[in-house]
Amino acid sequence: MRLAGPMQSWGEHSAFGERDTLPYPSRSGLVGMFAAAQGVRRGDPLDRYAELELTVRVDRTGVRLSDFHTIGGGLPRERTVPTAEGKRRPEGQTTIVTHRSYLADAVFTVAVSGPGADEIADALAAPHWQLYLGRRAFVPDPLLVLRSRVADPVRELVEAVPLPHRRVGEETATVVVDMIHERGEHTAARSTAVLSDVPLSFESRSRRYALRQISVVPTEVPAALVAGPGRDYQEKLFAYVRRYAGEAA
Repeated sequence: MRLAGPMQSWGEHSAFGERDTLPYPSRSGLVGMFAAAQGVRRGDPLDRYAELELTVRVDRTGVRLSDFHTIGGGLPRERTVPTAEGKRRPEGQTTIVTHRSYLADAVFTVAVSGPGADEIADALAAPHWQLYLGRRAFVPDPLLVLRSRVADPVRELVEAVPLPHRRVGEETATVVVDMIHERGEHTAARSTAVLSDVPLSFESRSRRYALRQISVVPTEVPAALVAGPGRDYQEKLFAYVRRYAGEAA
């Protein structure tokens, strides 16, 4: 699946007033997309996603930006955001400012493997609820699902899926992209991190997350995957999808 759009945000330890974003998609954000596509409600168990393995290829890092939103301003006191004690704020102090970070013009491709991956791909192609890239306002660009029922999705990322345009020398045979791996140590990893983004419950009042370790691995891929300027990237994506459309059917 390909995650691209004007904006996306993948919070890992966000609070109400400060909404952060990771530099790549979080497991909780991706599982949230799968659950929305399959019509899984917030209080439903998430066990079906526990054995999925997600590998992210960073096609374009995008630009990290931050803006602010306000809530509560101009409303009658009884309709403003309650305090921690359950009371209402005094007149003239009802506006709350929240700071929110996001990635602009980023592109990621994700290999999804494990039990139920094919059913998830089918649901993403015809989702039960609207899909979004971390926040409801951040709608994904087409194409979202590039290919399903792949024998080795990670190998597909390394050898076949097109990359957005970047500067590549004429004699360059390979380019390096970052791959985000989970479940296992990688000797070639540039860095590792422990993230609290494995969703145990999406229940609004009792959201719970477990830890996972990820490895950021610089990986060589063929320079031939890199698209040229202009519409070449879109054309390569559609050609890739058409190539396997009959096979998937």
